[in-house]
Amino acid sequence: MRLRTGLHTPLHALSVTALAIGLVGGAGNALADEPLPAPVQALTQQGLEIHERFDAPGGLTGFGASARGQEMAVYLTPDGDHAIVGTMMDASGNNLTESQLDKYVREPLDAETWERLADSHWIQDGDHDAPRVIYTFTDANCPYCQQLWEAARPWVRTGRVQMRHIMVGILADDSPAKAATLLADDDPARALKEQKEGGSIAPDAQPARFEEQVYDNNQLFESLGLYATPTSAYRRNDGSGLEKVQGMPNRQDLIEMMGSEAP
Repeated sequence: MRLRTGLHTPLHALSVTALAIGLVGGAGNALADEPLPAPVQALTQQGLEIHERFDAPGGLTGFGASARGQEMAVYLTPDGDHAIVGTMMDASGNNLTESQLDKYVREPLDAETWERLADSHWIQDGDHDAPRVIYTFTDANCPYCQQLWEAARPWVRTGRVQMRHIMVGILADDSPAKAATLLADDDPARALKEQKEGGSIAPDAQPARFEEQVYDNNQLFESLGLYATPTSAYRRNDGSGLEKVQGMPNRQDLIEMMGSEAP
């Protein structure tokens, strides 16, 4: 998944070490039945998730890996005793790692991420049969989520785009309760529309299952390494994978996200 940031969203660089802190990692499904070399196993214990093993130049063995949504390559030395996390260059200065990440990390991660988004707790906004689906993490107290909802209306109203709002509660003390109230409504789509059109939410106590749904959505948000609402994910027009935009997208990003100029 490629990451872009929208307006009003500061970015902070994170080192591989920092990304590894506090994560629970392990070997990906593709390697579940194969023992990992000790140096690579040590990295999984620090939080890296290993997705695929591949042959790398120079007698090295490569492993496609990720941590909190950041893709990386791990190279095992021929003696099997050392692992290097970084970028491989050839004698002409070509980056060999980028294509390896596309094949061995991004493709499987994109497929897994799309499935996890589909299995989350979301509210439909738009035609069920719309040709384009966009998942967006939405907090009821987020002003930029409101801006995105308004900006998406031309595509949604004409049936071109279906937005799926994954309701999270992260910005204010009452955000979880508001998210649970919307999810628990007899008609969540209508309730979300009314709220976005200026209506208020009375965040009453809801059955535990809806509070758990918000908690699950929050956990998904964090596990994907996200920190801004809205964050939206969609499939590229050429089918090559996913794009992810954190924050309110600028005009060009909005057009790319929606798949066309405004109707």
